[in-house]
Amino acid sequence: MTPRRPRRFRAAPILLAASLVACGGPGSSRDDSGPLSGWPEYGGDKGGGRYVLANQITSANVDDLEIAWIHNNGDYSDGSDGSARTSFNVTPILVDDTLVFCTPMNRVIAIDAETGEDRWAYDPVQEQTRLPDPHTRVCRGVAYWEERDEAVRARPCGRRIFTATLDAQLIGIDATTGEACRGFGVDGRVALREGIGDAEMWEYYTTSPPVAVGDVVVVGAMVYDNLRVDAPPGVVRGFDARTGALRWGWDPVPPDYAGPTPADGSYTRGTANVWSILSADEELDLVFVPTGNASTDYFAATRQGLDHFSSSVVALRGSTGELVWTFQLVHKDVWDYDTASQPVLFDLETDSGSVPALAQATKMGHVFLLDRRTGESIFGYEERPVRQDGVAGEVLAPTQPFPTHIPPLHPSALTPDDAYGFTPWDRAKCSELIARYRYDGQPFTPPTAEGSIQYPINMGGANWGSVAIDPERGVLFVNMTRMAGSIEMVPRAEFDALDDKASRWPFQLVPQNGTPYAVRLAPLLSPLGAPCSPPPWGSLTAVELASGKILWDVPLGSPRERAPWPIWWLWSDLGSPNLGGSIVTAGGVVFIGAGTDNTLRAFDAETGQELWSHHFDHSANATPMSYRLRRDGRQFVVVAAGGHAWSDAGDALVAFALPER
Repeated sequence: MTPRRPRRFRAAPILLAASLVACGGPGSSRDDSGPLSGWPEYGGDKGGGRYVLANQITSANVDDLEIAWIHNNGDYSDGSDGSARTSFNVTPILVDDTLVFCTPMNRVIAIDAETGEDRWAYDPVQEQTRLPDPHTRVCRGVAYWEERDEAVRARPCGRRIFTATLDAQLIGIDATTGEACRGFGVDGRVALREGIGDAEMWEYYTTSPPVAVGDVVVVGAMVYDNLRVDAPPGVVRGFDARTGALRWGWDPVPPDYAGPTPADGSYTRGTANVWSILSADEELDLVFVPTGNASTDYFAATRQGLDHFSSSVVALRGSTGELVWTFQLVHKDVWDYDTASQPVLFDLETDSGSVPALAQATKMGHVFLLDRRTGESIFGYEERPVRQDGVAGEVLAPTQPFPTHIPPLHPSALTPDDAYGFTPWDRAKCSELIARYRYDGQPFTPPTAEGSIQYPINMGGANWGSVAIDPERGVLFVNMTRMAGSIEMVPRAEFDALDDKASRWPFQLVPQNGTPYAVRLAPLLSPLGAPCSPPPWGSLTAVELASGKILWDVPLGSPRERAPWPIWWLWSDLGSPNLGGSIVTAGGVVFIGAGTDNTLRAFDAETGQELWSHHFDHSANATPMSYRLRRDGRQFVVVAAGGHAWSDAGDALVAFALPER
């Protein structure tokens, strides 16, 4: 493990007297009236709505935001010591007046929410330091649970933080002291590798937060993609929040499955895993599970039906793990279009009344609106015929589901004439590249040995940043990457004969052992590094939920930090690939980082106009959060700016607020 730098705290700089008078005197843009607001869950609430009730920050005063404090945790690595590099993509949660978050080394840290000063830290000393390319060490968040009885809640561990680690442990921590809850599991830990069977440590681990449903803590895990057909199981499990005892395990195996079943009592190998963020409705006793792919991602014929629950959103009974309903978003997924986005819960107002709804965004740029009680589509959808002529021996679905209420938010047209380049020369090269590969004009073009275009690329469309929903305006906000990639199926004999099988993200060669094909993956880029698909390469879109109408669609990000000067300076509206999500406030402001250009931005929720931005030393590929604790206090917007695969590694958690009076 990389040695840790000493933790340090930096307060906001002292303002000049003239600034204090201008910001705090008569005519100040800051309003101390209005509601308070918390952030008790990863997505703001258990439904992941990412809506902020506080309205002190508005479209009229957001340009006055300044840094309130910066917290540096010291847990980062650039990989130069041989360990995996880190990505600081966390979204903290707010417990009373304390922010709690995890670092890429799986330390859990609590700090004062208004000053950024340290309160406690828990170090599990996790053992996982090496991960295969392109994966980085990351922990996206933690979960909170408390006893219902006030007297019991006041006892040690009556209020708990749950975190899951890269070495596959579920840990319970006292939310007040940061001490391990010794009565949970064994000395505060539950081993998530039990029942998983033979697997390397780097093949099975957890990066996303658990979720508490009643007195059950539910957690999934990430399974390393495309290594072998018999990958570790994708089981989702619920544990007793007090004792850590296993309450239930959902093994995503179809009812008519006739394949091999482990004889040792472990879970079924090769099933769809659940690596992303879960949601919950405690009143309905439901947990909503976004599923990944059954093994392997790019070849379906060897799955023996285990893709029955792949690339779906699944509702399980929180108390028992019973399957309630499932809605598949991609049939026989051979594009790595797994369900990366957190299912987002909201109440949809219709002519016939309010419907408990769920919005599910996908990597294809689709957004499905479902009744979260039943899984039925509220406005309907279409099963449209798609091509089935993939590689020899493949078994593909004859149709794929398309939403009809909200139109696809990612473009589908891509021809040689659409090619982009920074110069006429590299544009011509992109045109040749697009012409070289097969593309059927839709995202379900089958992978081929000759090479096919994947548009959008396998990172999305929408990814784990999911969507934000403003319940007052009835508007959904979603950010997307708009890039194309290529998929080449490499026959096994050809792959075995290769001398160099090195894989370096984003240009990957993956073995898919147990299938007839390995896979070569790459983004479509010009010789100068420009995406060959037309810009913007990143977007932020607002959609009216009741009508499905697109209200606005604007570029998100710029080529800054990636393209040479003066290209990014001359063309700042090109957008950029993005990972991370948005939040929306009652003050009418949408905050989002997500891009490759190390910038947090604020947009007007009504118009999409960019109102404010701040540039960091590292990219802010995390979903922000916001809160206001006191009537005479400030509303804070907090984001982790600690880099990702495309940025240097960092460790800064940065808070913004309007000026002090």
